[in-house]
Amino acid sequence: MPHTPRTAPAPGPSGPGTGGDSVGARKQALRARVRAERRVRTPQQHRADAERVAALLLALPEVTTARCVTAYTSTPAEPGTGPLRAALRAAGTRVLLPVTLPGGMLDWAEDDGRTRPGNGPGGEEPVGPGLGPDAVRQAGALIVPALAVDTRGARLGHGGGYYDRALARLEHPVPVIAVVHGSELLDADTDPIPVADHDHRVHVVVTPEGVRRLPPGGSGEGVP
Repeated sequence: MPHTPRTAPAPGPSGPGTGGDSVGARKQALRARVRAERRVRTPQQHRADAERVAALLLALPEVTTARCVTAYTSTPAEPGTGPLRAALRAAGTRVLLPVTLPGGMLDWAEDDGRTRPGNGPGGEEPVGPGLGPDAVRQAGALIVPALAVDTRGARLGHGGGYYDRALARLEHPVPVIAVVHGSELLDADTDPIPVADHDHRVHVVVTPEGVRRLPPGGSGEGVP
């Protein structure tokens, strides 16, 4: 079974239910490590990564069979999503992009290729009208950003809890696909990502080097 949504609100990484301050501190240390590694990547690497990630995602059945997917506009440090988004639009797939709202929530708007600077920690945001936070329920697959993912499906975000809150709004299981650099897929036995109570796991991770389907996590969630 894919992701089973939770209904409880997801606090921020240092709020109640995180499993203590140690989880938040370990996450912050891991974020600093990944961000430092990302800063040394070259523009040539970013372009090559974007093309490779697009090809891999466009071959995934979770993506090819979905009439609507969520994606995001990548930052310069992330594997690029520009080629992916263009190919999805050309294929007639409806693409929803996130728009940050106050209080750590995400709105969604349709991707028509036009973007503007965003207010949150991610990349640029779509210019179209907001469809509301519950628009995430229209997607048949969720392509999400991450700083890192481990081999049990734990996802490290930027710390705002935006995607955990968005995933909690789902009403039925939907495959969650994270995109990271190859070095950011961590071995859960030797380099696990700390997990708080509100964290949602991912089912598939795509790196420029390949696709990995992840086993069920400690919460009982499985792969699609």
